[in-house]
Amino acid sequence: MSRTDIEVAFEKMDTYMGPATIVNLRRLEEVGLIKVSRMPYSIRVLLENVVRNYDGFVVRDEDLKAIFNWKESAGKVEIPLLPARVIMQDLTGVPAVIDLATMRDAFKDMGYDPNLVNPLIPVDLVIDHSVQVDYYGTSLALRKNMEKEFERNSERYRLLKWAQKAFQNFRVVPPGKGIIHQVNLEYLAKVVWLGNDRRRGLMAYPDSVLGTDSHTTMINGIGVLGWGVGGIEAEAVLLGQPYYMLVPPVVGVRLVGRPKSGVTPTDIVLYTTELLRKKGVVGKFVEFFGPGLKYLSAADRATIANMAPEYGATMGYFPIDEITINYLMMTGRDPRHVSLVAEYAKRVGLWYDPEAPEPEYSEAVEVDLGKVEPAIAGPANPEDRIPLAQAKEKLGSIIEAYAKNAKRERKKVSLTIDGESYEVGDGMVIIAAITSCTNTSNPTNMVAAGLLARNAVQRGLKVKPWVKTSNAPGSRVVTEYLTRLGLMPYLEALGFHVTGYGCTVCIGNTGPLRKEVEDFIRKEGVYTAAVLSGNRNFEGRIHPLASGAFLASPPLVVAYAIAGRIDIDFDKEPLGYDPNGEPVYLRDIWPDPEELRKYVDAALDPKEFQAKYSDVFEGTEEWVKLEAPATPTFQWDPKSTYLKKPPFFEKLSEKPEPLKDIIGARVLIYAPDRISTDHISPAGAISPSSKAGQYLQSLGVPPEELNTCGSRRGNHEVMMRCTFDNPKFRNLLVPDRQGGWTIFWPTKEVMHVFDAAMKYKELGTPVIVLGRSNYGVGSSRDWAAKGPYLLGVRAVIAKSFERIHRSNLVGMGIIPLEFMPGQGPDELGLDGSETYDILGLSDLTPGKTLKVRAVKPDGKVIEFNVKARVDTPIEVEYVKHGGILHYMLRKLAEEAKEGRKAS
Repeated sequence: MSRTDIEVAFEKMDTYMGPATIVNLRRLEEVGLIKVSRMPYSIRVLLENVVRNYDGFVVRDEDLKAIFNWKESAGKVEIPLLPARVIMQDLTGVPAVIDLATMRDAFKDMGYDPNLVNPLIPVDLVIDHSVQVDYYGTSLALRKNMEKEFERNSERYRLLKWAQKAFQNFRVVPPGKGIIHQVNLEYLAKVVWLGNDRRRGLMAYPDSVLGTDSHTTMINGIGVLGWGVGGIEAEAVLLGQPYYMLVPPVVGVRLVGRPKSGVTPTDIVLYTTELLRKKGVVGKFVEFFGPGLKYLSAADRATIANMAPEYGATMGYFPIDEITINYLMMTGRDPRHVSLVAEYAKRVGLWYDPEAPEPEYSEAVEVDLGKVEPAIAGPANPEDRIPLAQAKEKLGSIIEAYAKNAKRERKKVSLTIDGESYEVGDGMVIIAAITSCTNTSNPTNMVAAGLLARNAVQRGLKVKPWVKTSNAPGSRVVTEYLTRLGLMPYLEALGFHVTGYGCTVCIGNTGPLRKEVEDFIRKEGVYTAAVLSGNRNFEGRIHPLASGAFLASPPLVVAYAIAGRIDIDFDKEPLGYDPNGEPVYLRDIWPDPEELRKYVDAALDPKEFQAKYSDVFEGTEEWVKLEAPATPTFQWDPKSTYLKKPPFFEKLSEKPEPLKDIIGARVLIYAPDRISTDHISPAGAISPSSKAGQYLQSLGVPPEELNTCGSRRGNHEVMMRCTFDNPKFRNLLVPDRQGGWTIFWPTKEVMHVFDAAMKYKELGTPVIVLGRSNYGVGSSRDWAAKGPYLLGVRAVIAKSFERIHRSNLVGMGIIPLEFMPGQGPDELGLDGSETYDILGLSDLTPGKTLKVRAVKPDGKVIEFNVKARVDTPIEVEYVKHGGILHYMLRKLAEEAKEGRKAS
């Protein structure tokens, strides 16, 4: 396979910007090179990327061979992907910008032009992760929450304004414009990209995006290739480095049947998540096809694609079809470009034709949409689906187990709010949040919530006073159509006023509960529940006082807020009583299917999308007032508690030191199953009594201004102290305590993880993490790798790793090591008290088997093998260089040096 073979695919196509070169995949089949028509559509997009970018150097003959023979290559051979663009949100974007700013400083110190450190492809950063729900239940909530957001985050936002001025190809969407994935879906995504290629001039090619947020997959709903990567991987890509990936196996999901009346898009995604988690799709593409596709709108597809990380897949891809095109028109895209998308997709073989032979997948599974029932998921994992019909029984068992663990019976006690006394107890709902791009992007879900609210208000129902309500749409357009349809006043009557256009409750930016409610929970210790229309509900994520968190559709969120408890049987128990004393059941106020359809049809207006996105890069008055210097390098403020120059490039040598075995390592953390990146690097509020809180207060920061760990990601000193300090985390070295505690083995003292790590550093002792299954599930949080790196962690030994976190560990030079099948800490008799030697690193190769020698305190030796989850040759290079950032800086320096020689 060579350039000559593939040149036949390049041809011209007329576009509204003039003649453009395209890669017509059909031509490859016509000349007998490959049967494109039987390839999964997602693999066709990868094929186009490899063919278009083939240059014999970065993209080589071997890469062509690997993607042409994708089935044989799947899971074994890596290929380079050069995405069209990168997208970031502020919690992961600020650390990335700080890394780039620090690289510019280091580059300048090395004697090179700092402007050479610059994005080479378009980057959009959407500020959406910082707004918190301090105010709710009032029409002033949105304004007041945004004011508070700027009070807390002005330093960070100045950095982002500086980046927008200092870097080329770098745009910022200011706060209050929407959630990253919804802005991407409704506005930023092109589906087909028109851009200039340095070799071929104007080209048309598939849009593709890598994002520093795991739910970037939402864009798969409209046929765009994209997924979440770590911030450090994204930095390498935007600096011109290909994203190296294993050719993925593709699981085809054949959709059949039609959703029943009363089933929401949320119900479909929870059903799919449960099914695919059981199937096992980690590290694989999932692609949807089949006769059931026509019953899913583009918004429904985006909802399902959004939760690909929850079912474990790299992507949840829906190919381009007529429904995609209709969505692009309805969201106000340029009609000329929409026509181009359709014409291009049909011409090159990316258009989904239901009459064409089905693609040949690595494996296939069938999902019958007709079997989906209304459901919720919880209390701690998105795949733990509970059909609504079984909720009373299942939740009763959960609450019984909670009470039994507390050595008591289930109880009800009196709670006084505003002078009124209420009998509440185990199962009380304390948070009801319409939140998250997953569901607020879906008109069916949002209109259903509005109609249910209308029906409830008309029957005289109210939300219980101990429930904190919030409504944070991912797009300003949602508020527009709910207002135009006359539904917003009913949501507001129940306390669901707009609290912000950002992630809020879904990522734990829930804000405080009423003081009397918080005091009551702490005193009585009752089982409490948060109900949210989000995509994640890991323990401790939503609110520290929520015993469990349950994912539900927006209309069910409203219903649970009215009920005030999670263990209700909606079929047999009323939500409440009307003014006449008549019971009102959920079925009495559930939206009529025909009325819902009519309202949804009237919801989307292209002019509203065009109006709201016409000023998407313009900020509020607060944003405009922020001053940011137009300088090549960032001016660090030594007094800043938000932005601190990290030590990643201190004393960086021109060449990396040889990789050596790890000898005499101690276990800093012994992690339980399914430890999430939230546990490793929490995003929530910083407690005044925490290690990070004490540090900030020592610098003069008052307790009420500590903010969140997520907002402090620009300060490595804070983040080191936040690492492993989630109040719900349990280190198995200290199983009877929650939070950031460990054993310092030389003295056997129990102390904070940060203190122990610093003591090990003083002694020159390397540290490791011991883990069980699914290490690092959840968000694509690079600080879950950066934090351990700065604490001195050299390796993580676990049974299995979640995809993005494994990449992030490698990106920071931390070596992920996997126990052999059938082995783990329990099976081998390891408890973390041992010293560890990890042998064979000097000649590390992808997937190499290494020997580990663990020595117990009594001298007993346990030897076992592990697999290095350094999966590709480029990852080996990253590890040898001490991480991807060191690798990139040395590479840029080498290129700059060669440039000087040439000139």
